[in-house]
Amino acid sequence: MMRTRASFEDIAVGQPLMRLSKGPMTTTHIMRWSSAIENWHRIHYDWRFATGHDKLPDVLVNGSWKQHILAQVVKDGVGPAGWLWKIRFRYIKMNIAGDTIIAEATVTDKQVLGGLGFVTCRLSMTDQNDNVNTTGWAIGVMPLRGGPAVPYPFAVQPDFAHLQLPSDR
Repeated sequence: MMRTRASFEDIAVGQPLMRLSKGPMTTTHIMRWSSAIENWHRIHYDWRFATGHDKLPDVLVNGSWKQHILAQVVKDGVGPAGWLWKIRFRYIKMNIAGDTIIAEATVTDKQVLGGLGFVTCRLSMTDQNDNVNTTGWAIGVMPLRGGPAVPYPFAVQPDFAHLQLPSDR
């Protein structure tokens, strides 16, 4: 699902900024991504190697693909006028062929600094059985209603250089 927010004022703390569902992942999806990024590790395309040699349950979904989906969920959530500024995540569990992957960014904080809106989001990725496989945090930057555009390229200004991603600890 893709929703485009018009401005910072259109979002609320505690609400999902965006949610994406991808899958079920097939070996074709996984191999296409591996090919696109030139990751030729056999655990991403060779079932016999993955399950026999490496004793994995199946062919693995690429971690870099999961990273891409987390960035997409924030970028799509802040809309075309917004900017993904910071992101940090941690893989908790592997995903395999056949999994459906659901990524969500939930707003935990909003701040206005330097005429721009900053949105802090808790990131989560689950599979079709609601098992969490990846968690993290992100900060997106959005225009205020009637305010200036987010500059491109986005550069850190003294007014908001202190903003940090929350700690998981």
